[in-house]
Amino acid sequence: MKIQQIEFGKTADQQVVSKYVLTNSHGNEVGLMDWGASLLQVVVPDRSGESVNVNCAFDSLSPYLGRHPYFGSTIGRFCNRIEHAKFTIDDVEYPLDKNHGDHQLHGGADNFSHRLWQSESFQQGDEIGVRFRLTSPDGDQGFPGTLTVVCEYRWNDRNELSFHYEAQTDKPTHVNLTNHSYWNLSGMHAGKATDHIVQIEADQWLDVDADLIPTGKLNDVSGTPLDFRQPTAIGKRLAQLPDTNGYDHCYVVRGKAGTLRPAGRVIDPASGRTMDVETTQVGMQLYSANHLPGDDSSAKVGGHEAFCMETQHYPNAPNRPMFPTTLLVPGSTLRETTLHRFGVLSD
Repeated sequence: MKIQQIEFGKTADQQVVSKYVLTNSHGNEVGLMDWGASLLQVVVPDRSGESVNVNCAFDSLSPYLGRHPYFGSTIGRFCNRIEHAKFTIDDVEYPLDKNHGDHQLHGGADNFSHRLWQSESFQQGDEIGVRFRLTSPDGDQGFPGTLTVVCEYRWNDRNELSFHYEAQTDKPTHVNLTNHSYWNLSGMHAGKATDHIVQIEADQWLDVDADLIPTGKLNDVSGTPLDFRQPTAIGKRLAQLPDTNGYDHCYVVRGKAGTLRPAGRVIDPASGRTMDVETTQVGMQLYSANHLPGDDSSAKVGGHEAFCMETQHYPNAPNRPMFPTTLLVPGSTLRETTLHRFGVLSD
């Protein structure tokens, strides 16, 4: 197993951004960088042994410094949507940065994907990895409290890539962290991902309004285009979701939140590659890359040419008391883990 650190570029104020390449004993690679604590590449073999990157990324730092589709980014303080960009804690209302119409998306315009994290590589037992650290000051994008965050990526010889999050605060605040990778198991520029076969371990999904803000109601997947309890091609029912041009929905992952358990499985019939997702998080957002433009701003990746499985707490949880809480208080530590296991179908 091997860890390599190289310079990936410099920020506008000339801070050096590092790229780390983690290589397991089979020669399979994971690339990471400390700008946005981002995942850059996952290079794994297909059924014939040919290896390609299955994670969408830019080739250079420059596109990440501006607005981009959150390729591989660590999202915070709060991933997904918060209604009207505000919430109340102890009778105090906190207005947040509005960056999605009247709402907040992914923590505001200057969110964690646009920060330079402190980083260090490590080897622990049979895993190699990189540990990223960030301090978010009190009032950052409107959120109360100074928040310290640790994001660890780990890679091993079983082709398991895991994300580990920890966070602490000095004032009560809301936190919801995720990784926003876009996957195509045939390779980043292999075309549509609509033939990928998806299974999701969920019987319910979060009801949303016209702005995709959860209403607080949980809907049964039965008889809907959102039923992936049995393996189904991701493109089979896209046309039944014209309002969103595809999937952009949060699922209630079966089992006990806080325990690592199956959340989803994806099979690419063309390459034979598979990806299994396990998580401690309560939910998972399926996004079928509905709005990628296919130009330089998305590294030439177009709509439905990738998909996201963003494990997370429920969107808009601060304003929906019936949802599992995202409130973090002093003296407590947020801990969440998500694991991606890459494999190949047997003949």
